[in-house]
Order: sequence, then C-alpha cells, then structure tokens
Amino acid sequence: MGLSLLNNISSLQAQDALNQTSSSLQNVLVQLSTGSRLNSGADDPAGLSIADSLHASEAELSQASNNANTGVGLLQTADGSLSQVTSLLDRAVTIATEAANGGLTTSQASALDNEYQSIQAEITQIGGQTTFNGSSVFTASTTSIFLGSTANSIGVTVGTLSASGLSLSGTSLTSAGNAASALTAINTAISTVAQDRGTIGATLNRLTAAQNVMSNQVTNITSAEDLIRSANIPQDVSEESQLSVLEQTGMSALAQANQNSEQILKLFQ
Repeated sequence: MGLSLLNNISSLQAQDALNQTSSSLQNVLVQLSTGSRLNSGADDPAGLSIADSLHASEAELSQASNNANTGVGLLQTADGSLSQVTSLLDRAVTIATEAANGGLTTSQASALDNEYQSIQAEITQIGGQTTFNGSSVFTASTTSIFLGSTANSIGVTVGTLSASGLSLSGTSLTSAGNAASALTAINTAISTVAQDRGTIGATLNRLTAAQNVMSNQVTNITSAEDLIRSANIPQDVSEESQLSVLEQTGMSALAQANQNSEQILKLFQ
C-alpha cells in the first residue's frame, strides 16, 4: 500500500480492529466478574426474554409454595389442638365409665362430675383460644390457599370446636344413669373429632403433595434459567487471554501505523 498524505488507512484499520478487540474483551471481563453472560439486552435478546420468563415463573411457584406452607401451618395447629381434645375425651371416657358403675357415694360422683365439667370447659377454651397468625382457627370459615395461576386453589376449612358443638353440654356424671348417657355422648364426640382430624389430614397431604410438585418445578426451572444465564467460565478465561494478547498486539500495530505516516516527511528531506 502506498503512502497517503490525506488519510492514514493503516492507522484507521488498526483503530477499528483495536476497538472491536477492546469491546469484546470488556464484554468477557463483565461476564467473568458477574458470572452471567446476559448483562444487557444486547447480549442475547431472545435468551434474556426466556430467562426473565423462567425467573418470573420461579418467583410465582416459590410464593405459591409459601402459600401452601401457610395452609399447612394452619391445619397442623388445628390438628394439634384436636389431639389435645382427644386426650381430654379419653379421660372423660375413663371417668364416665367409673361413674356409671353402681356403688359410688354422692361425693365421689360429684368429684367425677366436677372433673368432667372441667374437661368440657377446657375443650371449649381450646376451641376459642387456638389461633394461627393472629386469627382464630376454629371458625368454620374457609381459607383459600392460592397455588399459582396454573394450579387450583385449595380450600382449607376448620370447623368450630366447643363442648356444646360436640353435644357434651348438659351431660353430667352425677348418677350412674347420667354417666351412662354421658358416655354415649363422649364416644360420639370422639368419633366426630377423629373424623375432623381425618379431613384435616387429607387436606394436609394434598397441600404437602402440591408443595413437593412446586419444589420440583422450581428446581427444574432454576436449572433451565441457569443454563441460559450462566457464563461459560473456562471458555471466557481462554477468550480473555486471547483478547488480551490481541489488544496488546493491536496497540503495537496502531503505533506502527501511526509511525508510517511520518515516513512522508522524510521525502521532503
């Protein structure tokens, strides 16, 4: 190529090549420093769109799993209280069976009845004072657990709990006949509580299964997103080394191109 007084073509070409190398090197360095190959929309527009969509799905599923966990906590609280009620009713069966046996004195029957009435009061208190997240549990209202836009909500319902609700109010152990009647009511109450706990357990299993599915989905989606976003570190390290050398040689080539223009001056000497 001949020498030109108007333009230093070699210098311009060297500058273009150096700029491209520096830009590529900068991009590689950003990927190495962030661990991500998608640091701007220009890096991979389609890939970024897919990755962002996957990330949104992951966020939704993670929160839906938290929602399910709230339902699990509510039901576990209810089941724990009903377990205490079952223990109280088991004790009531014992003392009612004792009271139904003839030969007790009036004071003995009264003592058994006092305990029985205390058991009823405790059952009613458990029903009224059991709370979860600041709200009463045994209200017979339905709590809807939202499991995400692609899944159905699960309704969680916990019935009311009291001695009267279990048809125990009005029963007593003051006589053998009353105790026999009370024993029938207590056994019915035990069956009712067992049925309620079975319903709660079935809903717990459903929520737990939903959580397991969502957890597996989050893992798979996170893995897919990671494959799109993550930088190829070994490749980037190799490319960084190559581009660093090219940048240095490019700077040397540019310096040489700029020196070539000075050769024109020697023609005037």
